[in-house]
Amino acid sequence: MALSEAIEYDKIEVVGKYKAVQVRKATVISKDGKELTRSFERYVLNPGTLDADDKLVATDLTAEPTEVSAIAKAAWTTAVKNAWKAKLIADKPAPAESSESSE
Repeated sequence: MALSEAIEYDKIEVVGKYKAVQVRKATVISKDGKELTRSFERYVLNPGTLDADDKLVATDLTAEPTEVSAIAKAAWTTAVKNAWKAKLIADKPAPAESSESSE
């Protein structure tokens, strides 16, 4: 009567113009080799984020499973990263205007 837990990355999809990588992680609980339950966690990886100087900081994939990392690296070409960076810059809120009152 041994219980075991296994993690499976059972769905990895590349979607959209900016090649977001959607990952479904399944946690499988089994007893004596027979699956008792399966639960899911989903998350999305994007090519990176902007730093304070509007430079793209690549998403760290070192903690991702090999198959997720390989798919992300293949999908995130230089052209995709440049387009993603341009989108992030365009989506930034406009700087707040100074509200100095003159009396």
